[in-house]
Amino acid sequence: MTFTTIDIIVFSLYCLLIVGIGLWVSRDKEGHQKNAEDYFLAGKSLPWWAIGASLIAANISAEQIIGMSGSGFAVGLAIASYEWMAAVTLIVVGKYFLPIFIEKEIFTIPEFVEKRFNTTLKTILAVFWIALFVFVNLTTVLYLGALALDTIMGTGDGSLMIYALIGLSAIAAAYSLYGGLAAVAWTDVLQVGLLVLGGSVVTFAGLYNVTPEGGIINGLVHIYEVAGDKFTMILDKSNPEYKNLPGIAVLIGGMWVANLYYWGFNQYIIQRTLAAKSLEESQKGIIFAGFLKLIIPLIVVIPGIIVYVLYNQPEGTTHITGIIDTFTQSDGSIKYDNAYPWLMKIFLSPGFLGLVVAALAAAIVSSVASMLNSVATIFTMDIYIPYINKEATDKQTVNMGRITAAIALITAVFMAPQLDNVPQVFQYIQEYTGMVSPGILAVFLMGLFWKKTTSKGAIYGVLASVVIAVFLKTPAVQLPFLDQMFYTLISTMAIIAGVSLTTNPHDEDPKAIHTTAKLFKTSPAFNIGAYVILVLVAVLYAVFW
Repeated sequence: MTFTTIDIIVFSLYCLLIVGIGLWVSRDKEGHQKNAEDYFLAGKSLPWWAIGASLIAANISAEQIIGMSGSGFAVGLAIASYEWMAAVTLIVVGKYFLPIFIEKEIFTIPEFVEKRFNTTLKTILAVFWIALFVFVNLTTVLYLGALALDTIMGTGDGSLMIYALIGLSAIAAAYSLYGGLAAVAWTDVLQVGLLVLGGSVVTFAGLYNVTPEGGIINGLVHIYEVAGDKFTMILDKSNPEYKNLPGIAVLIGGMWVANLYYWGFNQYIIQRTLAAKSLEESQKGIIFAGFLKLIIPLIVVIPGIIVYVLYNQPEGTTHITGIIDTFTQSDGSIKYDNAYPWLMKIFLSPGFLGLVVAALAAAIVSSVASMLNSVATIFTMDIYIPYINKEATDKQTVNMGRITAAIALITAVFMAPQLDNVPQVFQYIQEYTGMVSPGILAVFLMGLFWKKTTSKGAIYGVLASVVIAVFLKTPAVQLPFLDQMFYTLISTMAIIAGVSLTTNPHDEDPKAIHTTAKLFKTSPAFNIGAYVILVLVAVLYAVFW
């Protein structure tokens, strides 16, 4: 299937609709000049359903859709642990982290670091996060998104890459630079709806066509019967993918490090929860996002398993021709990440292909817009105002946010083509974030919940964590990646505790966080939602253990 005129029309309508909604919802009210709260926190006016949708839109992008479908092909349902464990993590974040952040009335995560520790550590982390968002997250999302569109809309030879990069950037910039978080969050509601709809179309089309007899139920039964080993959640050491998903450690080890850091202390994720009307509204949004995480594997993992079944059918029995040549490279290896684009082009009819490409673009654009807004927020609030213009007016603050986002976007567009030389782009992300995230998580956990934690302990811990991570990554140690993260976290917490105890003459640090049971009290709606999510996750793991 090639991209037809009707597909182009559907895709173009999506682009116009997203930009139009973004500009409309973020328009300046008569007689009111946008201020920092309006631009960076959407005027603290977001309802729960917008927060939940926006969390998922910011999270799901090309690396999840393309990468996790490829992992579904290679690993199977076990890769869904990243999604289902995230649903549990969101409950922890909503109950124990969010109340403290909102009580402190912060704009950014570095701002919290300053309130709990000191300005030096805040500035170090602010600069680090800006560099990480621009040179790793933003760049990789744009690159993988452009690569996917080149494969689907073109011939996959890279001829459309630069046009896709510019197009995706232009759509995100058209509304996010002007409107700020309000434009990002409200358009995310539509983006998530389109993502779920488009992803479901791909899954159902794949299931319908995975057997010559047809039928979605027949397809589901068929892939379970043929590829039962792909429906195992907890891998044993004999599995070649154990190094990426090390058995029970997925439930009690390093997966918690990755998820708590990402969902609890990642600016472009947590920012929309800080923009809620109230703490209760924000927590309900967290629960909504948790339910959405439970269904994500249906639209990003199952398609990969479908392709695995088609690829491995005995020669002469498959009704799909040319599949072996499509995925097998000249050196005999399998190009797993082609699974999702291939499934789209093979099974979707004109119009539906344009719809699903629009859904894929929605996932990319929403993540790009979220990252741009977060880069702008951190630079403006944590660097520009404290160090460059302490007396900045509302207009100057908002304009600096727009300029920062524009510079970040242009930089990422120029950097993205360089990733052609990186063998595994997803691994590129893990290499840079996984080396530092355990140390940063250790600082936050100790700072939030242990009153004796000092600034000196936090700084020593962050620096030591990088050394520990590098050591555990050496071939001599040979630990799975998630285990490396877990041991780095534990070691860093021990160092922070040791330094704090030996350098703090007081019973508690002067800047310690004081909490009460009342602060962590949650509404019946949150509690019921949390219990339902926990039960559903337990059932899923019990069934597919």
